[in-house]
Amino acid sequence: MRFQQYQFKKIVVQCLIGFFACFILSAFFVTKKTYSTLIQEAVPNIAEVKTSVPMNKFFQQDDSKDEKNPELVQEISENVIGFDDISYQTPENTASKTTTKITPELLKQMESIDFLKQNYYLVDSRTALLDGDIKPKQFLEKDFTIDNSGQEPKVLIFHTHSTEGFIDSDMSKDMSEGIWGVGEELKNILEKKYGIAVLHDTGRYDMVDGKGQILGAYERMETPIQKILNENPSIQVVIDMHRDGLPENVHLVTEINGKQCAKIMFFNGMCRLNKDGVPQPTEGLSNENLEDNLAFSLQMQTTAQSLFPDFTRRIYIHAYRYSLHMKPRSLLIEVGSQMNTKQEAINAMTPLAEVLASVIQ
Repeated sequence: MRFQQYQFKKIVVQCLIGFFACFILSAFFVTKKTYSTLIQEAVPNIAEVKTSVPMNKFFQQDDSKDEKNPELVQEISENVIGFDDISYQTPENTASKTTTKITPELLKQMESIDFLKQNYYLVDSRTALLDGDIKPKQFLEKDFTIDNSGQEPKVLIFHTHSTEGFIDSDMSKDMSEGIWGVGEELKNILEKKYGIAVLHDTGRYDMVDGKGQILGAYERMETPIQKILNENPSIQVVIDMHRDGLPENVHLVTEINGKQCAKIMFFNGMCRLNKDGVPQPTEGLSNENLEDNLAFSLQMQTTAQSLFPDFTRRIYIHAYRYSLHMKPRSLLIEVGSQMNTKQEAINAMTPLAEVLASVIQ
């Protein structure tokens, strides 16, 4: 009898232990599932963020495509942080790392359009670079020396996209945090070191009623910039300075004289658009200064390669004219990208100023 009571108690205890074990395990899995759900709600999947968050929440610096304004051809890329001014391609083998002097042998090679494309130019798919567009010997012999007499400004720097910033820019402070501050550095160096008077425009052409509005910036820029040029006939060089928008894993930097410098890129518009595979002139967007523009950028490129190998990317060739039609010595320059620091961009102005002074003085 006593043995049977002992066995009964043992069974009851085992049942209770089993019951409590099941209860604890059930509570654990319910809690884990609830916690996981809360985490997923608080921290969405990265892939979901990339597809659900509009790209202009990250960067609002570059033009989007507008069929009614064909000059504004930059397209939004869902795979790129920001909007790219160009279609980024990794350079394969550029002459910038090896070229130090335009020798007769090199000049002969430059007569080949394929050689130019491989070493000096990156051509956007929306346009074409044709045989005869680039005349290396003629372009390199052009005299771009300016008349530097008098105190009046000789160089105009402006920014069609004044709100373009860098990875550590706080654009809520003021214009100096972004590309405008980089242009101010170039102005100071040209004036103090080379004695070249510069007018630095403060126009905000990518702002409308105090808000960012990239669309139409080139159209809004043209009238006030032309007014500046009309009022200052001494200006002979016009620079529209930008910073590029590229994939976030691309860091455009090189070391020059012990300093980390953002790489720069010269940019030309051909006023020629591919339509059904056939290059055609862009209606209403001609540029009588196109040949001089191309020669000027080529001289800047070859001079930079001679003085500072690896400082420049290949010259980018696009379809439209942008801001390059106002003067023969017009430059559109991309300084680094949104992944460069402000200091890297500012450091790049010292070699850029030397290159420019070498060409125009």
